[in-house]
Amino acid sequence: MSIYKKYCIETKDENGRLTDIKIDYPDDFNFGYDVVDAIAEETPDKTALVWCNTENEERIFSFSDIKKYSDKMANVFKDAGIKRGDRVLVILKRHYEYWFCTVALHKLGAVLIPATHMLTSEDYVYRMNMASVAAVVCTSQDGVPEKILGAVKETGSKCVLWCTKNTVPGFRNINEETEAASEVFPRQKTAAHDPMLLYFTSGTTGYPKGVIHDFTYPLAHIVTAKHWQQAEDGGLHFTVAETGWGKASWGKIYGQWLVGCAVMVYDFDNFEPKQLTSVINRYGVTSFCAPPTVYRYLVRKGIPDMPTLRHASTAGEMLAPEVFRKFTELTGLKLCEGYGQTETTLLMANFEGYEPVEGSMGTVSPLYNIELRGKDGEKTPVGEIGEVVIIPPKDSRQIGVFTEYLNDREQYESVWRDGVYHTGDAAYVDENGIYWFHGRFDDIIKTSGFRVGPYEIENVLMEHPAVTECSVIGVPDAFRGQAIKAVVVLGSEYVPSKALENEIKDFCNKKLAEYKWIRILEFVDELPKTISGKIKKTTLRGENEEK
Repeated sequence: MSIYKKYCIETKDENGRLTDIKIDYPDDFNFGYDVVDAIAEETPDKTALVWCNTENEERIFSFSDIKKYSDKMANVFKDAGIKRGDRVLVILKRHYEYWFCTVALHKLGAVLIPATHMLTSEDYVYRMNMASVAAVVCTSQDGVPEKILGAVKETGSKCVLWCTKNTVPGFRNINEETEAASEVFPRQKTAAHDPMLLYFTSGTTGYPKGVIHDFTYPLAHIVTAKHWQQAEDGGLHFTVAETGWGKASWGKIYGQWLVGCAVMVYDFDNFEPKQLTSVINRYGVTSFCAPPTVYRYLVRKGIPDMPTLRHASTAGEMLAPEVFRKFTELTGLKLCEGYGQTETTLLMANFEGYEPVEGSMGTVSPLYNIELRGKDGEKTPVGEIGEVVIIPPKDSRQIGVFTEYLNDREQYESVWRDGVYHTGDAAYVDENGIYWFHGRFDDIIKTSGFRVGPYEIENVLMEHPAVTECSVIGVPDAFRGQAIKAVVVLGSEYVPSKALENEIKDFCNKKLAEYKWIRILEFVDELPKTISGKIKKTTLRGENEEK
């Protein structure tokens, strides 16, 4: 029996669709002890992690291995003075040490702060100051140690510094210390509602916000792994994500291990479709999840036969319909989209038991009570755009929703106004109960009295063979209030010209209602993006990004 069944009761209909889920947990629930160690005790040889890199190195870890190395690393941290509630910045790319480190920090009751190696020294300064970081564990690659040392000098921090693999001046070697540490680590006192995880969001405006989740957060990802990604007990799940991003929590540890599925990790720097599919086939990956960008490359490069792959999912941004169709044509699998935020877990998806609806958000997760509401706070009718809001349960605490914004009670109360959580995302539901993303409320274009979501136009733009990337915004217009403008990055074989501009506009406008027509089109070499790859529409609109 998968261990997740100890913590939830699922109700399904005759089609195998999840209709209800009740999550229960002890007051001291801790993923490190109650999931990792419990599986290690029951099935010590069960595979937890399959790791390889571009240098053809390979490591396969059982749950007993994860228990052993996390206990040893927890002893290293404890001996250095790290304790319950301390915040630890972890920058480990796709190195397997991340999984030891994460579980070790959970066992200590310390707060994990994942971060990407792509940040600048100034970004690390911001995080150290905001979170009062007690320690840093980082990769020895990509100049990260130098950036960390620069940040430590600027902040005057006394935090403990560890580095992986190589011995770096100013850092302790986490691998050497872990090997020398004791394997015995008695259970520490922690509580289910202690802070466990702190993500700095890379929003499209302002400085990153610190989003804090408690120790119940992993349990909310049961739905993510089992009913959306369809990770299987004894299977091998592969989510393409670096550990500095929230997507790693969605697809590389919590839900997957709860349902008894091993995690595939490919440690690479530069994405190469052939290498990715080679890993899938070499290790027999059974379920796969990746951001839309990966699928765009895969279908453009052509996908070889992947006989062991039984399910594929995607999330993070809208995916053009042509990519859905081509992927299905090449693999026989239908892509299942999902939707959620850093502040939540999976809110909506094309779930198990449902026929995936191309380009949709799918249906609402039974873990949440979700409505679409207008500005008046009233529920919007079928077909009308409203904001996605979460209504908390009256008789229990909502799991899977963040507990606070770091050092910003005002912002927390703002998004939780009127007794509901405001996502800021716009959507509508059709007559079949399927939800459709319409953009951020801030991004909605109001033109000639109509409300237009940029994504529906971007999807049409992406169907043109010359368009590699695009973003649609509203710009001031004397007659329409706002005119629709497309900003386009062309494929390498295309050259900007007035003729091509007119061709793309005509191609799209023939497929769009007149009020959605592209009035202005601009070619650019690249689109402005956040560190996590989200297109910064505020920059395109010429708005001030700092609050």
